[in-house]
Amino acid sequence: MKMDNVAIINSLKKSFALDPQSAKVLVVGLGNTGISVAHYLQKLGFNFAITDSRDKPPLIDEFFQVMPDTPVFTGGFDEAAFKVATHLVVSPGVSLTEKSIVKAIANGSKIVSDIDLFACSVDAPIIAITGSNGKSTVTTMLGEMAKCAGKRVGVGGNLGTPALDLLDQAAELYVLELSSFQLERTTVLNAAAATVLNVSADHLDRHTDIAKYAQEKQNVFNGNGVMVINADDPVVAAMQEAGRRLFTFSIKTDADFYIARKGEVEYLMHNKQCLMPLAELPLEGRHNAANALAALALGISIGLDEQAMCNALKTFKGLDHRMQRVAEIRGVTWVNDSKATNIGACVAALQGYERKVILIAGGDAKGADMNELTHTIKEKAKSVVLMGKDAGLIKQALNNCVPVYSAENMAQAVQISASLAKIGDSVLLSPACASLDQYKNYQDRGDQFAKAVLGLLA
Repeated sequence: MKMDNVAIINSLKKSFALDPQSAKVLVVGLGNTGISVAHYLQKLGFNFAITDSRDKPPLIDEFFQVMPDTPVFTGGFDEAAFKVATHLVVSPGVSLTEKSIVKAIANGSKIVSDIDLFACSVDAPIIAITGSNGKSTVTTMLGEMAKCAGKRVGVGGNLGTPALDLLDQAAELYVLELSSFQLERTTVLNAAAATVLNVSADHLDRHTDIAKYAQEKQNVFNGNGVMVINADDPVVAAMQEAGRRLFTFSIKTDADFYIARKGEVEYLMHNKQCLMPLAELPLEGRHNAANALAALALGISIGLDEQAMCNALKTFKGLDHRMQRVAEIRGVTWVNDSKATNIGACVAALQGYERKVILIAGGDAKGADMNELTHTIKEKAKSVVLMGKDAGLIKQALNNCVPVYSAENMAQAVQISASLAKIGDSVLLSPACASLDQYKNYQDRGDQFAKAVLGLLA
């Protein structure tokens, strides 16, 4: 639950010397996170201003309706605003390498994240979930499990509701999805249980290399809570700390949570206990079995009822744009995995299939090495249809290991795929790239895919 304001302010003073009487806070970025920070600071009586590099941030009109007297500097980062700031709350979408931010830190400004503010404001347990892939699914899955177990739960963070907006809920438990950008600027989070689901190349346009990226992810384990570790990922497995309570999960080998075959049936297992048949998990792809095991481990680590969690899993339909079945048309299954904005997500999706698929991929590679796709595509794809800014990089990496076709847009990609597909085939949109080269976001990309697929019925 949220603490009272006096307790919150005392916690902020202790952790960050953040005092409403003396602090001058600059909120950097007027997006959903920045607005949640502004509401939080206003309620606690802080002096603050907001800056955004854009001339007109999309939410600015709505913001001024609620807080018309707040100083807001747009169209670039105002040096004068940074110069007087004692504390900076930098939104995840803004790099800490921005010149104005680096200079302010050198001059003594303290960095505080929205997750730090949140951690200083609650006394209910927090479960923190990060990873290159699957974190939104596991976060939502665990939220449903907690509800089924009778808990009042707040679910958000990088997914859906910003963390600070969850404080208005009378929650007994918080489940937060956290990105690497949130974790790189968070120092006081001490989650009751936390996991890094996996680490694969992502956001290398912001992080210097994958080692740095993994290090930021590992911050989710700061504190003394339960560590939930993916035993199948060597980078994550190396994050184990001696003396900490630990659960492991695996879809390949024995672990605390794993898959075992009993006769003709595969089960999700906890130690030697059968939790539920794998076939009763209503999600596409074996990687979703790993997500379910991770969610079970996190839930059991804080005492959620096992049967209630399994009941929630049996009715969990997954998230939009994440291995979402769009339609079956003339014997061909069309699957929307537009959320696969990096290589690891595409690889996981492909590995979930026993039969080879037709893959639609491409977009903005964000600096990732497309050669890492080659082995899995050769093994799991019968052909590939490429589109977007870095389609050429993927084609070069594949080096004719499978037939490759080029498309100018999603409608053409779907038409080409339809001409290639035979009865029993699956066509998978799993781009392995970001979407902003051609679309508003990955949701828009997935919607355009679904629209083109349903257009085949005409």
